[in-house]
Amino acid sequence: MEEPKQRARLSRERVLRAAVEVADAGGLAGLTIRSLAQELGAKPMSVYYHVAGKDAILDGIIDHVFSQIELPSADGDWRTELRRRAASARDVLRRHRWAISLMESRTSPGPATLRHHDAVIATLRAAGFSLEMTAHAYALIDSYTYGFALQEAALPFEGPDTVADVAESIMEHFDAAEYPHLVELATGYYFKTSYDFGDEFDFGLNLILDGLSAALPTESAEA
Repeated sequence: MEEPKQRARLSRERVLRAAVEVADAGGLAGLTIRSLAQELGAKPMSVYYHVAGKDAILDGIIDHVFSQIELPSADGDWRTELRRRAASARDVLRRHRWAISLMESRTSPGPATLRHHDAVIATLRAAGFSLEMTAHAYALIDSYTYGFALQEAALPFEGPDTVADVAESIMEHFDAAEYPHLVELATGYYFKTSYDFGDEFDFGLNLILDGLSAALPTESAEA
């Protein structure tokens, strides 16, 4: 008697939310129709009623990830808007690390994904970038944002409190005299400051935005 009630409560949105939770907990390798059905307390065939298969699930959960990233506004200052959007993307990818490699891989993008791309392009065009420079800028910002998120997710430490301990344990396995510059940076900077790798994100992003600003046409050139 319980099974019909469970099936009635299922929806595509609920299935996709559960898929995100499964991926967050165990990565994409652990996301199967069977594991998803178990998470939902339903039978696999009930899941297939709402999503056609694994590809449809991946399309849906990537669209869900895009929906969580703050959209830039073409009416605002373009640097402020794109900085906010990049920071939001990084935060979202820290929560959904499995999504980093999939963000631009889907060939059937959902509405949230399309809205996201359109908003970023609109912001760059409103700033005065040509179509060519808009393509360059978008690729550059996303390559940096996704790449940073990937590197951040792979680090063996998290936050400034663990950097020194992890670095010291690594240094125990090599001769310091053979790698003097590595030791100099570690002992002279990493160990002596409250170093947080996450702070590098803003530094690099600002360099990129400065470079893009320099590529914008000047008023004298337009005249």
